[in-house]
Amino acid sequence: MTIDALAPWYPWVKSMHLLGAFAWMAGLFYLPRLFVYHCQVAPGSAQSELFKVMERRLMRAIMNPAMMWTWTFGLLLVLTPGVADWGAGWWWGKVAGLSAMTWVHHVLSVGRKRFERDANARSERDWRIMNEVPTLALILIVVMVIAKPF
Repeated sequence: MTIDALAPWYPWVKSMHLLGAFAWMAGLFYLPRLFVYHCQVAPGSAQSELFKVMERRLMRAIMNPAMMWTWTFGLLLVLTPGVADWGAGWWWGKVAGLSAMTWVHHVLSVGRKRFERDANARSERDWRIMNEVPTLALILIVVMVIAKPF
C-alpha cells in the first residue's frame, strides 16, 4: 500500500528521517559509553548521581524522541510510491539493521533504569561490547540502502 500524496514530499520526508536517525545514532553511541564510565564509580556517589541525570536526559530528551521521529518518517517513506521494494533483498537487510538498533535502544533503556536504582547487573566490558552493536547496525543499513548489494 502506498499513498500517492506523499510523492511530492519525498525529499522532505527522507530528510526528516535521516535527521532523526542521526540524532538517534548519536544517543546509541553515547549512552553505552556513559554506562562504561558509570560502572567505574561507586553507587550513590556524587559522580553516580550525575551519570544518572545525564543518562536520563539523554534517553528521554534525545533518544526516545529521535527514535520515534525516525520510525515515523521511515514509515512515511515506506508508504511513498516507489520507495520500498519488498521483493528486494537489500530492503530486508535494512529492516534487520533497524531491528538491531531498536533492540539496542530497548536494552539501553532497561540498563538506564537499572543504573537509576543502583542495580546494574552488567559489567563495564558488557557495555563496551554493546557500544559496538549500533555501529554494526549502521554499517548494515548504509550498505543496504546505498549499495543495494542484492
